[in-house]
Amino acid sequence: MTMTAAEVSTIKMPRHVAIIMDGNGRWAKLRGKRRTFGHKAGAEAVRAAVQFARKKGIESLTLFAFSSENWKRPEQEVSVLMELFMTVLKREVKKLHKHNVRLRIVGDKSAFSARLQKQMHEAETLTAGNTALNLNIAANYGGRWDIVQATQKLATEVKAGQLEPSAITETMLAEQLELADQPIPDLLIRTGGEHRISNFLLWQLAYAEFYFSKVLWPDFDDREFAAAIADFSCRERRFGLTSEQLQQAILDTDVTTGE
Repeated sequence: MTMTAAEVSTIKMPRHVAIIMDGNGRWAKLRGKRRTFGHKAGAEAVRAAVQFARKKGIESLTLFAFSSENWKRPEQEVSVLMELFMTVLKREVKKLHKHNVRLRIVGDKSAFSARLQKQMHEAETLTAGNTALNLNIAANYGGRWDIVQATQKLATEVKAGQLEPSAITETMLAEQLELADQPIPDLLIRTGGEHRISNFLLWQLAYAEFYFSKVLWPDFDDREFAAAIADFSCRERRFGLTSEQLQQAILDTDVTTGE
């Protein structure tokens, strides 16, 4: 969807929010607990974030749960994360369905156990027709992987003689990426005090606004989410235009509509 300059400049509530949920391990360490204790607490913060997004009318919420680099973590921690993933899926999917939330798992699911893949598929199928909120869980996801897999799809068409390399456009590539059927992210939130995007949605975040919170993920509540939204609403989103162009577009729109 292409927006006019006037529409871009007047956005107050993001349609799509992406969150890097950082700080579970440090949160647990501060309390003298194992890192896995923090991951379990983080799962409760996920529930609160989903409820907030649905209540505020946000169309899509994408949460970075497990990156393709996270396999390098200690084996015990990865094992606990996988079990926690299964437990949360089993416990929450019926609640999501009841509240009209569509669940999508984005990433390379082939690396997960057959049991977990089956559970993911069943959860996605159950909620496929829901419309109140798109909840995307990025699991074994990496932004570079996303771009590569999209490129491979186009390369297959080229090899089959169905597409000329010179005909490939940004739009065609974007259509092969994960989340291509949803609005592009307007706002990226990262908790935990770090200031990087960690290979998350590299293509999709090209024009997103970034908000970095010092709060560790298990403590990220409605107040912190609202603060991020408030900060976003004060920003002028130009998408490569100048402020003067935006203001002129608003004036032109007012004249056209008679407002």
